[in-house]
Amino acid sequence: MSQVTKKVDAKGRVSVPSAFRTVLTRLDIRDLYVFQDFVFPAISIAGPEVLERFERHIDQGDPFSMEANKMSLLIHGGGVFMKLDGEGRLVVSDFIRDFAGITDQVTFVGRGDYFQLWEPSALSRMQDETRRERMEQSVRST
Repeated sequence: MSQVTKKVDAKGRVSVPSAFRTVLTRLDIRDLYVFQDFVFPAISIAGPEVLERFERHIDQGDPFSMEANKMSLLIHGGGVFMKLDGEGRLVVSDFIRDFAGITDQVTFVGRGDYFQLWEPSALSRMQDETRRERMEQSVRST
């Protein structure tokens, strides 16, 4: 949970907020599955068990189906494994920058069993839009 905005250093690294690192350490997650979010212009980061969950979903159906192939394109073609460096930093690679539009700042957003990297203004716009939609739905339902 929570969100924290951090500066990307001159070498393209960002310090993962301590609250997020604490959870990774407690769960003994060393390899990070980093993937392009399926809905938002954000990068999602989780432990390898999330990739395994996606792969189990694919395995439940016909592995040669169009649906399985599209899902594989997203989870395998749109993902990489990364590690934090010894200082708890993550390299903001071109894979991350190009997809999420991140330049000199990144906002970490907790999402339950994973977290995301957002370009700060894109996150703000999405949150504003979502709040507005929720308020409109609330007004319509009363």
